[in-house]
Amino acid sequence: MKKVLIANRGEIAVRIIRACRDYGLQSVAVYADPDMGALFVSLADEAYGLGGSRPAETYLDIEKLIDIARRSGADAVHPGYGFLSERAEFARAVQQAGLTWIGPDPHVIEALGDKVEARRIALSVGAPLVAGSDGPVETAEEVIAFAKTHGLPVAIKAAHGGGGRGLKVAWKMEEVAELYHSAVREAEAAFGRGECFLERFLDRPRHIEAQVLADKHGNVLVLGTRDCSLQRRNQKLVEEAPAPFLSDKQREEIHEAARKICAAAGYSGAGTVEFLLGVDGTISFLEVNTRLQVEHPVTEETTGIDLVVEQFRIAEGKALEVLETPAPRGHSIEFRINAEDPGRGFLPTPGSITRFDPPSGPGVRLDTGVVSGSTVPGTFDSLMAKLIVTGGTREQALARAQRALAEFKIEGVATVLPFHRAAMESPDFIGKDGFRVHTRWIETDFAEPLASASRPEPLADASVIRTHVEIDGKRHALAIPAMLLAGFGTGAASAGVIQETSKSAQDSSSVPAPIAGTLQAFKIEDGAEVQAGDLIAVMEAMKMETQVVAARAGRVRLKAEAGAYLQAGEELARFET
Repeated sequence: MKKVLIANRGEIAVRIIRACRDYGLQSVAVYADPDMGALFVSLADEAYGLGGSRPAETYLDIEKLIDIARRSGADAVHPGYGFLSERAEFARAVQQAGLTWIGPDPHVIEALGDKVEARRIALSVGAPLVAGSDGPVETAEEVIAFAKTHGLPVAIKAAHGGGGRGLKVAWKMEEVAELYHSAVREAEAAFGRGECFLERFLDRPRHIEAQVLADKHGNVLVLGTRDCSLQRRNQKLVEEAPAPFLSDKQREEIHEAARKICAAAGYSGAGTVEFLLGVDGTISFLEVNTRLQVEHPVTEETTGIDLVVEQFRIAEGKALEVLETPAPRGHSIEFRINAEDPGRGFLPTPGSITRFDPPSGPGVRLDTGVVSGSTVPGTFDSLMAKLIVTGGTREQALARAQRALAEFKIEGVATVLPFHRAAMESPDFIGKDGFRVHTRWIETDFAEPLASASRPEPLADASVIRTHVEIDGKRHALAIPAMLLAGFGTGAASAGVIQETSKSAQDSSSVPAPIAGTLQAFKIEDGAEVQAGDLIAVMEAMKMETQVVAARAGRVRLKAEAGAYLQAGEELARFET
């Protein structure tokens, strides 16, 4: 390999670009219109525009990515995580184009990416499993029938995806239908396929995973465990390695199951085998992520192994240099720094970063996709950076984490930093009297009141105007950010939006958009009578759905169109007076 196209964006694109430089490879970035000025674009050796602003027309467009790989002279493709990283058709298209795919073989991605087939493989090697559906379900009625047979709660999970997208947990029968349809919508938006299957959901479980490396010579190496239990909306916020408070027997069972599953599937590359650990000690296989994980740095810090470089080596056909699980060196904790407001239920907050002042010092690593002045678009997920803190012991890592989080300053957008600071003070997480964190701890046990952040300024127009120019008789495409041509009118328009947003938010008859994002669908007809708490609409931002519910009873008139992009506070419906 000589030149790698990175089919991704943000902090993971930056991470791969740096690994390319370390390993002596050139890097090619691709970018959507809102990412034209992003850090990863400026760091890459070359960068090519994808010509669009939404995932489906940019980072999920296989033909565009393959075409850019050919034009740039790239001979390999790294998919990062999310987007197309677990899509077998993308891996196959890369290989058919004569390029090296940096990941597992397509048939392995298909087998393990299909969560139903992954369950069958896990069962065949004796891995622990909870009850689940025999295959994807097609209606909400099937979910209800499963819940009546196996009991609540029930997990509704995307069959072709991961990372918590398209995962909903039903705790009450009356919410099953809406959660099923929501899971299908999220799965289609994130992965292009909406099939979902069911599993009995363990109450108050921990989320434990094993990092695996496997080469093309039959060697499978387990690099240890991680605990990723601190989540909201099934998205991880804090991860640590090695997973604390496990018995030697539990750790060995997880290691052995992960190794056997990957060996049986013929795995190669970096991957993660995930498990749930119930409060009663029950271990249950969850899924295999056939890609690099967001939380891979904590394993790198505690093993000394660069997982991205290992992906390069494996793709080139080289054998693993380490074949035995290494003893962990100290303890590492990762904090996902998301543009979300924990004081408003972790609502996404796209906007422009006016200050980005990260911590440093002993044991501190920062993997970031942003700097001061960067824009966080509303069309992609909310992750801006990852703070990784390492110490000789978990206690030292916790102390360093408290110091580093106190130093971290970000302005312009809301962030989850206030939550991280509070969580690191919680006895449940510190664990002196027992580790009591579980996957729904934030929703059910975390009681620390957190102040709402100020609303970010509306984003400037990120669209691009495309035209053509002739240079020396040759026609060239030219793309110009629309904001450069808008002059002073942009500022006036933005001010008008701010004034209208403020007016709507103070109007008790108005139903304002709680986030800046796309209005996916109304759940009521125009003029419908609603009660307080009834679902009015569903919005989507940063690949997460947010429900809009009625604050009071009354007749509602719809004031926006489904599919429209609204700023936070902008009116989407109104109560008749």
